[in-house]
Amino acid sequence: MITLKGMTWDHERGFSPLVMASEQFSKKYPGVNIIWDRRSLKDFGDYPLDLLASKYDLLLIDHPHIGVSAAQGILAPLDEWLSGDYLMDQWKNSVGPSYSSYQWGGRQWALAVDAAAQVASCRPDLMVGREMPTTWVEVRELTEELTGNQKIGWPLCPTDAMCSFLSLCANIGGKSFFDEEEGIPQPTGEAALALMFWLLPHLHVASLASNPIQMYDLMASGDEIVYVPLAFGYSNYSRSASHGHRLHFADIPSMTRKPEHALLGGVGIAVSAKSDHIPLAAEFAEYVASPEIQSSIYYEAGGQPGHSAAWLDEKINKDSNDFFFSTRETLEFSYMRPRNQVFPAYQEEAGLILHRALSRAYKDRTQYVPETLEEMNQLYRYLKKNHQENT
Repeated sequence: MITLKGMTWDHERGFSPLVMASEQFSKKYPGVNIIWDRRSLKDFGDYPLDLLASKYDLLLIDHPHIGVSAAQGILAPLDEWLSGDYLMDQWKNSVGPSYSSYQWGGRQWALAVDAAAQVASCRPDLMVGREMPTTWVEVRELTEELTGNQKIGWPLCPTDAMCSFLSLCANIGGKSFFDEEEGIPQPTGEAALALMFWLLPHLHVASLASNPIQMYDLMASGDEIVYVPLAFGYSNYSRSASHGHRLHFADIPSMTRKPEHALLGGVGIAVSAKSDHIPLAAEFAEYVASPEIQSSIYYEAGGQPGHSAAWLDEKINKDSNDFFFSTRETLEFSYMRPRNQVFPAYQEEAGLILHRALSRAYKDRTQYVPETLEEMNQLYRYLKKNHQENT
């Protein structure tokens, strides 16, 4: 009996599809057993992959870590183990830049088994005939129309505050806004921060403490949150079998009226270069990312597929309140973060700087725009310099 160990993230979307796919894979290969451990949503984005690669054969990863992982040599390049025809199909059927987000140095380091970006969402029954906002001015107008305890929500815990800030910067300044030597240009960064501070007093009180899962749980279980302008989409909350009120997901509001440059998320499946069973692990990655599995058991078990065959499937969309049809344009024009060796640490630490500024502003109603951006850029330059001096 060969046992493969995998590490994923602790949510139905990240765990259940892999367990079901592993069970089916073991029927195909009776001598193979695949077991999965889980890490928290925060650790999924922050925990060092080199530590996990020494313990696990299969890793579910976040694409900003690709540059670091490639430099460390901890992942097996899948283009050595999978056929060119298979990889071409994955590329052609990528939802937005999901597939290419796992490329680095001319190699393919993971397959996009899960596709996501920051999108908008609402409780249709609480919108009372209102249209979903297409601009940020319309978002502000919606806040002014809501009465009683009904509010707009926005997941702004440190990690998600930073992700939303980057979405806004890309929407304002274009996909190439980030200067990988200096950080965020002043006009773009200050405009994005000003928008966040502008809406802050009108948000639900839970916003600053919430990640997307917590926000959607609150949105689905009560009647206080009507709309969320930016958060990573979760089809689990729009399905016919979802608990509580079903949510509707849609394209993001934008400065340009086009739903462009929302931050790309999603999850890739990678194989550890330290695995004793690389060919077998790569075959499982190929299996779980295939259109047949993505369009069937992967979605049925609570996953959010990365292959376009599932996104275009009418049965899947009917079950998910058109989640995939309704957010596809945002995904196609989404923004892929820098993946250099500095960026993962920068994103984590800059998120703490931003969250402190937002929390302070929420209390004293003062906007801290120039100083917040300068502190974030000083951090980036420090991390960049420190990395250059130590390599």
